[in-house]
Amino acid sequence: MRLLALLIVLIPGLIGVYGIKLMRDVVFGITIPPFTSLILQFILGLVFFLAGLAFVGGFIFYRDRKRNKVQQRFSSNRHKKTKS
Repeated sequence: MRLLALLIVLIPGLIGVYGIKLMRDVVFGITIPPFTSLILQFILGLVFFLAGLAFVGGFIFYRDRKRNKVQQRFSSNRHKKTKS
């Protein structure tokens, strides 16, 4: 199970890293062959980076919320303590 979870997090993480590489290449003026312009390459790199970051961040947040390691305002309604 842990290996599967690692693979689930690793693949979007690598996509995010590839997005950073695409944006870095735009700064140095290097066009990667499938792209025709630097602007298109930068936008796709930004999308890859944000998608990878959002997935990994959401995965960590979901895991921490399941284990009750988040602040009270981020926990779901079923885990909130009622005042009685």
